[in-house]
Amino acid sequence: MKIAIGSDHAGFTYKERIKEYLKNLGHEVIDCGTGSPEPVDYPDYVRPPAVLVAEGKADRGIVLGGSGNGEAMVANKVRGVRCAYCFNEESTRLGRAHNDANVISIGERLVSEETALKIVPIFLETPFEGGRHIQRIRKMMAGELK
Repeated sequence: MKIAIGSDHAGFTYKERIKEYLKNLGHEVIDCGTGSPEPVDYPDYVRPPAVLVAEGKADRGIVLGGSGNGEAMVANKVRGVRCAYCFNEESTRLGRAHNDANVISIGERLVSEETALKIVPIFLETPFEGGRHIQRIRKMMAGELK
């Protein structure tokens, strides 16, 4: 699987750990930055992975920051992206199974590293359930601005 990943300075440490974890699993990782813990503006590093997913150049995306909130908001501004804010295993499972999330957001200041590393495989392996959720996804996506 090809996975785009990006973070600001507050998510940099987890980005690096998740990137190595994904590579060890055999995934291709597109690192959209940032490249250090020096302060940066998160939209500059969160939007690119979301765009890659929306354009079909990446299968999934992971964005990280201090809380994960702003990062999810930025990613969800990209047409075609369904970014789930994930803070534990169940929020991640439901984001995939019910909402067909193609991007997730994790907050390094709010989620332990152990939990973050448990979230990633759940995001990658959980299938979308379809069924009753399809109509809801269509309604959600119909609300996007063109």
